[in-house]
Amino acid sequence: MRLGSGAFAASCVAIEVIGFAIFIRGFFPAPVRSSARPEHGVETPAPEPVAGASSNWTKLPSPLFSKVVIMLIDALRDDFVFGSEGVKYMPYTTYLVEKGASHSFVAEAKPPTVTMPRIKALMTGSLPGFVDVIRNLNSPVLLEDNVIRQAKAAGKRMIFYGDETWLKLFPKHFVEYDGTTSFFVSDYIEVDNNVTRHLDKVLKRGDWDVLILHYLGLDHIGHISGPNSPLIGHKLNEMDSILMKIHTSLLSKERETLSPSLLVLCGDHGMSESGSHGASSTEEVSTPLILISSAFERKPGAIRHPKHVQQTDLAATLAIGLGLPIPKDSVGSLLFPVIEGKPMREQLRFLHLNTLQLSKLLQENVPSYEKECSLSQLRVVRGGCPPSSGHSGPCSEPGSQQLCGRRASDLVLPC
Repeated sequence: MRLGSGAFAASCVAIEVIGFAIFIRGFFPAPVRSSARPEHGVETPAPEPVAGASSNWTKLPSPLFSKVVIMLIDALRDDFVFGSEGVKYMPYTTYLVEKGASHSFVAEAKPPTVTMPRIKALMTGSLPGFVDVIRNLNSPVLLEDNVIRQAKAAGKRMIFYGDETWLKLFPKHFVEYDGTTSFFVSDYIEVDNNVTRHLDKVLKRGDWDVLILHYLGLDHIGHISGPNSPLIGHKLNEMDSILMKIHTSLLSKERETLSPSLLVLCGDHGMSESGSHGASSTEEVSTPLILISSAFERKPGAIRHPKHVQQTDLAATLAIGLGLPIPKDSVGSLLFPVIEGKPMREQLRFLHLNTLQLSKLLQENVPSYEKECSLSQLRVVRGGCPPSSGHSGPCSEPGSQQLCGRRASDLVLPC
């Protein structure tokens, strides 16, 4: 009887241990990481496709934008911009969304929907885990490859004002900065005024390439009184005025330099109906992402509903826009509307960079990845199938025989 009780107890303990291990494995999954660690210099760009006409591209394509401004409004959820509140309290932003030279998206933020993991997702293109909720209280230096590191290595001059989390993640990366603390949630006025007070001075200057602004006031109002507070409308109107100031200043500078800039309006996460965040409700994971530039074609007419994308897509898009390598651990896709106005060959080059980076990440993280023909379509665009296929015999991948039997030149779009 005693032996039976002991065996039963041991079985219960074993089940508990196995269950706990399964829980930990699911709650803290192994991150998708590249084996190539970031270096201090700018990495060698992806090789150019060998098929089609010859080209003089021997390095990364030139930047699409001379300056980039990122205006991140903490806890800005999508209906604050695209809903009735946006029409009422953010008229200038609404005009840009409906009639301006812009592209609008609803970017999904994966949980945990707290600030530090979301900044990591925006700048690395990777998916932070729940362990980052703990790190959010004391953000360590970000060691993963990211857009900020790449920009600094390329000699870009970056300026930051706002949530000091950025300064903890990216120390010594900004030539000018002023951080604000996020712990005084009762303050939703001075915390934003400390950011805005720098704008007039900075916007008049031309000695910077990237300007990042992180406003905390809206998030603090949510924590105090929720998303239905009358304070929300006042704060949205304030943010709309700031966006208009930045946009009009960029346009006036472009008349002098004849070089387009990019203004990004986004949120790090949304806000629940109780005013909190951190979980996975629709209100917490749905954030607006608006890209504004004179380089985009103005498309007046019927209102276009924002497309749904992943928040991680911004990293690859910013990297291409700034002429930088895409972060190695990025799982995001280049937002195609940003480059759709470019010549076809340039579009293919940008997509090739993104595809090659993703294929390397896949190869390093999937043991069953097949090197010969698992990406036969990409290989055809880059110059045909492997020599082992002989351009006539079937490849090992099902359904790829037709591709491998054709010439690469048959599949290359004309320049």
